[in-house]
Amino acid sequence: MTISAILLVGVLVVPLAGAVAALLLRGRAGAITATVAAALTVLLAAPMFVTRGVVKPVGRGAGLWHEVDWTWVPALELRLNLGVDGISYPLVVLTALLTLLCCGYLVWQRPERANQLAALLLVIEVGILGTFLAFNLVLFFLAFEVVLLPMAAVIAGWGGPARRAAALKFALYTLAGSVLLLVGVVAVVTQTGTADIVRLTAEPGLLPHDAQLWIFGLFAIAFAIKSPLWPLHTWLPDAHTEAPTVGSVILAGVLLKMGTYGLIRVGVGVTPEGAAAFAPALGVLAVAAILIGSLVCLSQIEVKRLIAYSSVGHMGFVLLGIATLNEIGLQAALIGNIAHGLLTGLLFFLAGAIKDRAHTGLLADLGGLRERQPWLAGVLGFAALGSLGLPGLAGFWGEAFAVVASVQRGGTLWTVLAVLAAIGGALTAAYLLRLLRRVSHGPQAATLAGAPEARVPELVAWSPLVALALLLGVMPMLVLGMSADAVAALTTRAVAP
Repeated sequence: MTISAILLVGVLVVPLAGAVAALLLRGRAGAITATVAAALTVLLAAPMFVTRGVVKPVGRGAGLWHEVDWTWVPALELRLNLGVDGISYPLVVLTALLTLLCCGYLVWQRPERANQLAALLLVIEVGILGTFLAFNLVLFFLAFEVVLLPMAAVIAGWGGPARRAAALKFALYTLAGSVLLLVGVVAVVTQTGTADIVRLTAEPGLLPHDAQLWIFGLFAIAFAIKSPLWPLHTWLPDAHTEAPTVGSVILAGVLLKMGTYGLIRVGVGVTPEGAAAFAPALGVLAVAAILIGSLVCLSQIEVKRLIAYSSVGHMGFVLLGIATLNEIGLQAALIGNIAHGLLTGLLFFLAGAIKDRAHTGLLADLGGLRERQPWLAGVLGFAALGSLGLPGLAGFWGEAFAVVASVQRGGTLWTVLAVLAAIGGALTAAYLLRLLRRVSHGPQAATLAGAPEARVPELVAWSPLVALALLLGVMPMLVLGMSADAVAALTTRAVAP
């Protein structure tokens, strides 16, 4: 077996085997087994970058670092075609890291049926990683769907009082998007005779112009639901509010990225002419998401719901970058994805820690965190400042590059969108500073009286996210450098009119 096969197949097989093992064991032993499997997945994902020059795919001009292409179901044009490049690799590492931190968190937290929850997290990881690694459209769709039921089960099984309604809403919205995605995939395969994403990206002429228009429309709506893009976002606040802490971290950290990644890899890659035609509409909707998401956050009274709505605004910046269809914009989307995963994942960890101590998430019932739990308040301040786009932290680059890309696109519409997006950035700072004022600097609340300081297991779970947010803020080329060639190849085929 080649190095590529070991790495690409291994990152899917190991967590799947870990999920089975966790189910066979009970309680904490199952959670520990899941954590070991998640750690091995990280160890398999990390060398993909280091060994990218060791094995070069033969006859593939897509710039893939590693690839396997095995026949599976030829009659359905289904091949086990897995690959990784500079666009997908950062998301693969982010997924593996967050899953490891969440499984380790369960070992310490010991929720009811911890082994089952850990097993579901590993199954979700398999689906997300499969989505990022799939280079066959049918395989991409199947991996995209693997996530649906396990995430709904996490919300329904371990969530808050309204968990069943939130899980049902999540499932129905996602299922609606899946139907549209399936129709688009079938249309592409039927009209071109291939499901090979590499070939479809390299030869966009395989799809006629008119077909690209309506197929991209299907893809855009399907991926917008998952991202989520306003006004298809209404499942997100309920799901986040009711989900357990680890569910919210995975949901915000990487599951939302499946939508924006699909829009780049499949939407822009396979139907570039459709992407160019719909770009202005996507830009308008993205800026609407930024502004509306920020304004809604200013009116929120519950901490998890506020952070959930913040994702609508942050993903709006990602979608604005994609809509520009230039290199700076796509780079903004990619680093914005990673920054959002790190910082919003950290914010949900912190929201869960505060809610566990205070037994409430209402902002009016929280306050005085700085005096009583200074370490917890300090990490919360770091995460909030990073999320509002403070220069020197990871959140800055995605927002700044999206605005610059919009200006660079030129024309009255894109200039106006850039200005409005910048205003949205200011509103982002407003609601996050309001959060800090209420929770950290407000009057000391009785709900936090006697609550413990941040514990060592919590700090261990948060530290990698803090370190990476700081590292990418100082050295954004760690992400931008590895994706530059793949992004350049995409933008040459999706030149906007």
